[in-house]
Amino acid sequence: MLESTRSGAGLAPSAPVIPVSVLNRLARERLETAFPLCWVAGEVSNLTAAASGHVYFSLKDAAAQVRCVMFRNRAQLLGWRLENGQHIEARVLVTLYEARGDFQLNVETARQAGLGNLFEQFLRLKEKLESEGLFAAEGKRMLPAFPRRIGIVTSLQAAALRDVLSTLARRAPHVDLVLYPTPVQGSGAAAQIADSLRCAGERRECDVLIVCRGGGSLEDLWAFNDEALARAIRACPIPVISGIGHETDFTIADFAADQRAPTPTAAAELAAPERSALLAQLADCRLALHRQFTQQQNRLSQYLDGLARRLQHPAQGLAQQRENLLNLQRRLDSSLLQTSTRFRHALSGLSHRLLLARPNSNRLTRRLETLAPRLRGAWQASLHDRTVDLARIAASLTHLNPDAILARGYSIVTDNAGRILRDSRSLEPNDPIAVCFHSGRAEATITSVTREPAQPNSKNRPTR
Repeated sequence: MLESTRSGAGLAPSAPVIPVSVLNRLARERLETAFPLCWVAGEVSNLTAAASGHVYFSLKDAAAQVRCVMFRNRAQLLGWRLENGQHIEARVLVTLYEARGDFQLNVETARQAGLGNLFEQFLRLKEKLESEGLFAAEGKRMLPAFPRRIGIVTSLQAAALRDVLSTLARRAPHVDLVLYPTPVQGSGAAAQIADSLRCAGERRECDVLIVCRGGGSLEDLWAFNDEALARAIRACPIPVISGIGHETDFTIADFAADQRAPTPTAAAELAAPERSALLAQLADCRLALHRQFTQQQNRLSQYLDGLARRLQHPAQGLAQQRENLLNLQRRLDSSLLQTSTRFRHALSGLSHRLLLARPNSNRLTRRLETLAPRLRGAWQASLHDRTVDLARIAASLTHLNPDAILARGYSIVTDNAGRILRDSRSLEPNDPIAVCFHSGRAEATITSVTREPAQPNSKNRPTR
């Protein structure tokens, strides 16, 4: 039946019939063989993060799109979050998902678009310096076990500085700190960091140096991918710890440093041991030494007792031991009695203090009810007194107000220099004067002057 079917379809008798699973497997193997690992650029879309940790999305451009998957172990090492609309460059393996026959890309790693040239420069410089042996483990220096002074090379505004200072204050408050402020980002930052390292090496005031800054993009951390800075780190006579960026960030300075820490906080933890741990270790050593000394003393005492027993009659030794035992029993009984009596007295005293310290809520409530009306009355009396004082002061100010005097019909006379005239003897006929009223002013000329004091309501005409 099978042969007739093949013949009816026009196929050669030798043509095999293969299952779909085998076809998909062969297609996957052919794709993976034909396309080695390569970089693909595109825009992220249809992003989905599965509960398993795998990330599924599509890469697209103006003409096409392709499905992609980034497995959990790769996504955890990415160091930044994939989002829809991002333009990225992904290092992918071209493959086929056999279960559905879907063409897809398995993403090994990814970087934001535009950083490819920087990454290539980073790889070239790393390969160059590594070939020179600059990163060799033989050239790394051991960190001091108990540093007395730690130098920090970073920016004063860096969040990493606060992390390092808080960590060292918590772990090793006894260690002195020296700050070498320098920019950690931007043009010229690498040269200034190298100068700070050379300055610290010349001054020789620190036991270990921490070079740190917070996380960021490849461009933000590019100052630490400088060849001169890497050589300055290796030339520094003081051991250097690098704490740059996050755990997934790697720079040339990390490879050149004597010790690389995943974060600035971890760098501070590497630089100085925790004081409490050292104290605990010291206490353990002291206890072990005391235990060994006690054991040695006990062994020697036992050996001495053995020798002493050999020099006396056994009956005498037993009598002495019996007497010692009775003495110890009496001391133990006396000590137990004294301790129980002391604790009983202390408990009685504490019980009495507790009874005395217990507040009398009823008495305090009655006192509060008594004081409340007095407080309200005192407050109202004080408010009334302040109101009366304010009214009196306001009335005094009103009486002293020059505008009020002018409003009653008085006026102010000044000469041509603006001086107030209080005596007619300072005037002569034809002198110009100014008269200020409650509303407005007038210019006038003296026609005549009377030297006698003016009388109220006087109708006498002034004389010259």
